[in-house]
Amino acid sequence: MNDKTLENMKKMKLNGMHRAFKTSIDSGKMEDYTTDEMVATLIQSELDDRDNRKIQRQLMNAKFRYKACIEEVNYGTDRNLDKNQLMRFGDCNFINKSENILITGSTGIGKSYIASAIGHQACSLGHKVIYHNTAKLMGKLKIARGEGSYMKEIAKIERQNLLILDDFGLQPFDSQGRAMLMEIIEDRHGKGSTIITSQVPVKEWYDIIGEQTVADAIMDRLIHQAHRLEIKGESMRKKNARIAA
Repeated sequence: MNDKTLENMKKMKLNGMHRAFKTSIDSGKMEDYTTDEMVATLIQSELDDRDNRKIQRQLMNAKFRYKACIEEVNYGTDRNLDKNQLMRFGDCNFINKSENILITGSTGIGKSYIASAIGHQACSLGHKVIYHNTAKLMGKLKIARGEGSYMKEIAKIERQNLLILDDFGLQPFDSQGRAMLMEIIEDRHGKGSTIITSQVPVKEWYDIIGEQTVADAIMDRLIHQAHRLEIKGESMRKKNARIAA
């Protein structure tokens, strides 16, 4: 009977339930459970398995630059990082409030790692997240416009609870890129959160976006209810290279 039950669980793709039931049989602990306890254990195991698979799918779809964790961020005193603030970001309440996070600092300082760490945490809590290098995203959207798939790509971005735009401002926006950025930010305003990392101070983003009216509109939506992290200190890449040498 147990073999048949296990076989049926596999057919129904109840992987978590199958694993828990088989473990109970193999360990000889079936008799330790009441019927109610066994049913509860099997259902909880199935729920846990589905949640884990969902998180793994979300992590894969997010396409993060780094596999990162908030607990592993370097909180050295010279970095101007508030550990309590980052831990609060870890509960992802800023996403529930549709707030943004703007992370600035010199190259190699760890901006992308921190953004990815927050993104990983958001995925683990069930949020839809996607990571993009800003310049590559603009290029991808321009190609999509020519191929007729632009609206599909924009809709995909809009569906995300959290959008991470990395390396913002490495090159100025042209008129087409400026219009696409405006559409993305407008679609997300009040409905989703955005994390932006940049080597350029926020006050200089207006010039990078260009065309004052559009820049004002974009920045007003970005800065409104935004949290700012201005990371300082030595390049982590150089520091790690020195330690490894």
